[in-house]
Amino acid sequence: MEFTSAPSIVVWNEGVHEARNEPATIGEMYPQGIHGAIAASLAGYFPGSEVSTATLADPGHGLTEERLARTDVLLWWGHIAHAEVADEVVDRVHHHVLGGMGLVVLHSGHFSKILTRLLGTTCSLKWRNDGERELVWTVKPSHPIAAGVESPIIIPEQEMYGELFDIPEPDDLIFISSFEGGEVFRSGVTFSRGRGRIFYFSPGDQEYPVYHHPQIQRVLANGVDWVAQPARDRSMPRVENPARDWFSG
Repeated sequence: MEFTSAPSIVVWNEGVHEARNEPATIGEMYPQGIHGAIAASLAGYFPGSEVSTATLADPGHGLTEERLARTDVLLWWGHIAHAEVADEVVDRVHHHVLGGMGLVVLHSGHFSKILTRLLGTTCSLKWRNDGERELVWTVKPSHPIAAGVESPIIIPEQEMYGELFDIPEPDDLIFISSFEGGEVFRSGVTFSRGRGRIFYFSPGDQEYPVYHHPQIQRVLANGVDWVAQPARDRSMPRVENPARDWFSG
């Protein structure tokens, strides 16, 4: 299935695991990096779109003001280098999300500076990595992100994420995952902040080829299509703090 919309898409990945070759199989699973695999999949769903990638090591983390100004959807994958993301970059992304840029946060990006700032909670959760089977159950089939998605999606091996997941009440709870150990997790949720739409989706660890799974690719494409709002005015003004200005004067 292809989408008729043509959003400008940037797939951001910190890229640290790929640079360190940790785990040693990551280069075999994702020869172009996790970001490259996701971008290639999305390019197939959005043939008329500009789909590009960026990493932590790029100047300005690849997320300059000019690039964000022309981006309709930003996908964010991070894991072990959240603290290395510059605050000024987070400020820029935050500003553009509030202005209407779509944001899709993936897997351990739940701990990213940008998501915790947008949601205002720790986004902490329970986890263990025993390579267990994950079943991703659709609990809101009427939502566009669930369109054409099998229920359950069967992921043979995956890191377990479990409740309690410290997030605010989501706008939509679309997917719930269950694991062999009995844990459950709200694995697909949406939020709105300002004019922007946010979709968090947890399946996709660096140790497993989850982003090659056709149904996972379909969910991400649906998520991109849903958060994208290319026709909207994203010129959200930057508001200064009058109290701060008064005290500084």
